[in-house]
Amino acid sequence: MLVLLPPSEGKAASGRGAPLKPESLSLPGLAAARAAVLDELVELCTADEEKAREVLGLSDGLRGEIAKNVVLRTAGTRPAGEIYTGVLYDALDLASLDTAARRRAGKSLLVLSGLWGAVRVGDRIPSYRCSMGVKLPGLGALGAHWRASMAEVMPEVAGDGLVLDLRSSAYTAAWKPKGAVAERTASVRVLHSQVVDGVEKRSVVSHFNKATKGRMVRDLLQSGAQPKGPAQLVDVLRELGYVVEAEAPGRAGRAWSLDVVVTEIH
Repeated sequence: MLVLLPPSEGKAASGRGAPLKPESLSLPGLAAARAAVLDELVELCTADEEKAREVLGLSDGLRGEIAKNVVLRTAGTRPAGEIYTGVLYDALDLASLDTAARRRAGKSLLVLSGLWGAVRVGDRIPSYRCSMGVKLPGLGALGAHWRASMAEVMPEVAGDGLVLDLRSSAYTAAWKPKGAVAERTASVRVLHSQVVDGVEKRSVVSHFNKATKGRMVRDLLQSGAQPKGPAQLVDVLRELGYVVEAEAPGRAGRAWSLDVVVTEIH
């Protein structure tokens, strides 16, 4: 099972570990594309803070984030699973998983990134600021920049197993599963169900959507379940207590769509 996660805008501070070693990152087929983004991002943030703030879409209050990018090559590093914070990662709480579940997390979780393309949670990276929605002056839109190299690398990473796609929309631009891989892919939407005047109403709530996805991944890792495809995933999630509505694709080469319905948001 491969689980695709979005990163978080907020990140922990860089660690005290050794500086970035790009050659040590997983998915070496992305190395050239990573180097291109890293080079331009460091140059931009070093040369012109105001332009960098505009390009990165940062408010004046977040101007300090630019300094992280200036020192990307020399800053300390820590595992990506510690760098990424926020609602989904708080709910996932990798640090508190037992040894077996942490081992499964290291093998199955892949975090999409505007800077790195994709990293595993054990890859050591510095803290940074660069979302997939950024359009760098030289490379252009990062979603488009990553598309070719991700198309080459990701099918091999996905293998012949289930792909659980929990990415936010900006990160789907970098890679869209196709063919047989798409048929083994399930994307998940979390819906909040409320009864208003006797009528059920459903809505997508961003904060709790992320929290539910984090808890869901945690439960899957702890359970040790290894669903082979979307249909089996639905069965496993229901066994774990989730209310799941599945929509199988209408034709070959398409992904499954799963709705996880919650009545309480927390």
